[in-house]
Amino acid sequence: MKVDAVNTKAEIESKLHNSSDVKSRTVQFFKTKIVIMYVADITDNFLFNQTLIYPLTTYQNAVGTGTTASDVEKELKEKVLANQEVVEFEELQQAIDGLLSGKTLILIDGAQKILACDLELITTRAVMEPPTSVVIKGPREGFNESIKYNLALIRKRVRTDDLVVKLLEIGELTKTQVGVVYFNSVADKNVVKQIISRLKSIKIDGVLDAHYLISYLQKKPKSLFKQIGDVEKPDILVGKMLEGRIGILVDGTPIALTVPFVLIEDLQNSDDYYSQPIRVMLVRILRLLGVILAVVLPGVYVALEIYHYKILPTEFLVTIMNTTQGIPFSPFVEIFFLVVLFEILYEANLRMPQYFGMAMSIVGALILGETTVNAGLVSPPAVMIVALSGITFYIIPSQAAQFSVLRLCAVVIGACLGLYGMLIFCVFILSYLASFDSYKSAYLAPTAPYIKNDQQDLFKRANIKEMRKRPKSIANNKQNQNRRGNEN
Repeated sequence: MKVDAVNTKAEIESKLHNSSDVKSRTVQFFKTKIVIMYVADITDNFLFNQTLIYPLTTYQNAVGTGTTASDVEKELKEKVLANQEVVEFEELQQAIDGLLSGKTLILIDGAQKILACDLELITTRAVMEPPTSVVIKGPREGFNESIKYNLALIRKRVRTDDLVVKLLEIGELTKTQVGVVYFNSVADKNVVKQIISRLKSIKIDGVLDAHYLISYLQKKPKSLFKQIGDVEKPDILVGKMLEGRIGILVDGTPIALTVPFVLIEDLQNSDDYYSQPIRVMLVRILRLLGVILAVVLPGVYVALEIYHYKILPTEFLVTIMNTTQGIPFSPFVEIFFLVVLFEILYEANLRMPQYFGMAMSIVGALILGETTVNAGLVSPPAVMIVALSGITFYIIPSQAAQFSVLRLCAVVIGACLGLYGMLIFCVFILSYLASFDSYKSAYLAPTAPYIKNDQQDLFKRANIKEMRKRPKSIANNKQNQNRRGNEN
C-alpha cells in the first residue's frame, strides 16, 4: 500500500463517516508532507504534544540523511519517536482499527506503510477494595475497568516468565480486548486451547462485560447453575491460577472469569487463608448449613405444616397452631406470598438510589413485615422462616440468584409432595450436579468423586506448609508445588 497523505486521510475520514472527534494535523518534515490523525476523545493531549508534535517541530532544523519517504520513515522511528513504541500497518483497515483503539496515525506521503504510536488516554477509577469482596485481613486491591491496569496488578504479584498473556479482540463493533492469562507449566494445555478456541469463535456485535462471554464458555449454557468462576481481586485470581485455572480478563469490567470452576470454590473465601484452620473449618460448615437452610427451609416448613405435622414436637405444634389461627391463607400461599414479597423488596432495594436504600430496608423489613402480621395475613413463624432463608442466601452472594429459584421450586414441591418430594428434589439436584464436567473437572469434586488429596482444603483447611500438592480436582500439568525453605 502506497500512502498518499492527503488522499489517505480523506479515505479514512470517509470510512469513519466524517466523525467530528476524528482530528488531523499536517506538518512538513524534510520537505515531506506528514498527516497526523487521532481521535480527540481517547487521545492523551499532553502525550500528543510532548512526545509527537514537539519532537517533530523541533527536529525540523536538523540535518537529515535524505528526503525520500523511506528516509523520513527511518528518521521518525529511530530518532523522533524513540520514546514511543511504533507500530506499522500495511492495510488501511488495520490502521483504522488502531486509530479507534487510541493509536495516533502518522501518514507519510509516499511511504509504503502507515506508522502509529499509542497515545491513548487512560481514564479509570483508582485501584480500591471491591465492594463485593471485602476482607478483614489480606490484600485490599481490586480490579478496575482497565485491562492494562488489571494485567499490571497480576504482573506485580507474579514476576516470572512462566506467566502467559494472550490478547484477543472480540466484538464486531466494540472490538473489546480480552486477555487469557495462565501459567504455562501449570495449566492444562488442552483446556487452554479449548478456551481460546471458544473465544475466537464468538460472533457478536459487542462485549460490554465479562458476563457476555459466560454463555459461550459454559458446557451447559441453558443450565441454572453457575459454571464459570468470577473474581474481583488479583490475589484471588493468581491463587486460582497457581492451582491450574485459567483467568479471563475483559476490558471495561472489574470482574475476571476463571475456568475450570467447581462448586466448592464458592464455599471458600479469601479470608480463610489468613485465619486459623479451626476457625476456617467452623465457618465453612456454617456456610454449607446456611446454603441448605436458604434452599430447603421454606419448602420443609410447608411440607411439615400440610402433611407431616404429627412428627413435630407437641409444644412446637401447639405454638404453630396458636400463631396460625385466623390466617386466611393456606401454608403454601402464605409462604409463597412472603417469598415473592421478599424478592420484590430485594429488587427495589437493589435499584433504589443509595440515599433511599436504608429507608426502603426499614420500611420493608420492619413496618411492612410487622403490619402484615398484625393484620392477620401471615403468621410470625412464616415470616421468621422466609427471613432466615433470605438472610442465609448472602452467605454465598455469587449464588444468590440460583438459590432464589431453587427455593421457589422447593416451596412448590413441598406443598405438592411433602417431605418425600423434598427428598427426591434434593437427590435430583445432587445427581444433576454430579453429571457436570467443567473442562476436565468434576463439578462436585472433591466429594463426588472423592479425592483424598483435595480434602485438605475442603472443610478443614490444612496448614499452608502441609499443602504440598495442587488440587487434583483441577486439570493441571504440575501436581507438586515447589516449596523451599525451612520445612520443620
